[in-house]
Amino acid sequence: MVNIAIVEDEKKHTDILSGYIKRYFDEQRELACVKEFCDGVDILEEYASDYDIIFLDIQMKHLDGMTTAKKIREIDPNVVLIFVTSTVQYAVQGYLVDAIGYVLKPVTYLQFTQLLEKAMARVNQKNKKNFIVFSTPERQVKLECGNVIYLESQRNNVIIHSKDGDFITQGPLKKYEEILKPSGFSKCHNAYIVNLAFVYAVEHDEAILPDKTRIPISRARKKPFMNELTEGIL
Repeated sequence: MVNIAIVEDEKKHTDILSGYIKRYFDEQRELACVKEFCDGVDILEEYASDYDIIFLDIQMKHLDGMTTAKKIREIDPNVVLIFVTSTVQYAVQGYLVDAIGYVLKPVTYLQFTQLLEKAMARVNQKNKKNFIVFSTPERQVKLECGNVIYLESQRNNVIIHSKDGDFITQGPLKKYEEILKPSGFSKCHNAYIVNLAFVYAVEHDEAILPDKTRIPISRARKKPFMNELTEGIL
């Protein structure tokens, strides 16, 4: 079961998206649960991190889609965000909230399915349990990759910052880069590897995480890091 939310203030566009979702999952012979909201305020009122995909209209009466997305990212770093818009003017800023892309109104089924397939690939990747195993001075530790936020190299050690706490293990950092790259991690600096799902924003030469932690981005790594971060937006 895939849980999907549509946040759209025009009923006709909500109906189109809802119909496309039903058609797509009927064709795939899969089940999807769709919940509809009329404004960003509504989905945020009692938000729980139980959605796999959220379609967000950018222009809404009370709380616009971009602001809504930023607030959602503070709570939920993993949900797949897709913008629905009449213009690409704001949609291209989606990298700030790790949106997977956008669909233009009036939405065509072909455009919709191409992006939904990309979204489903990310959902399936998230649901596939990938683990990292390492040693600390006290014990062997096995962590789900999705719970690892970033890794930091300090002298001969690597500090693994995760939702389960911080762990210190022996380096080099390069070993973890090779292990974690297929799970959506990027080396943004010689001393840092970050989980792109937790990158809330980028300012100048720093990646910002939901808890406001700032990770440096080196000049040499800036372009490949931004390419990896924005993959699928355009």
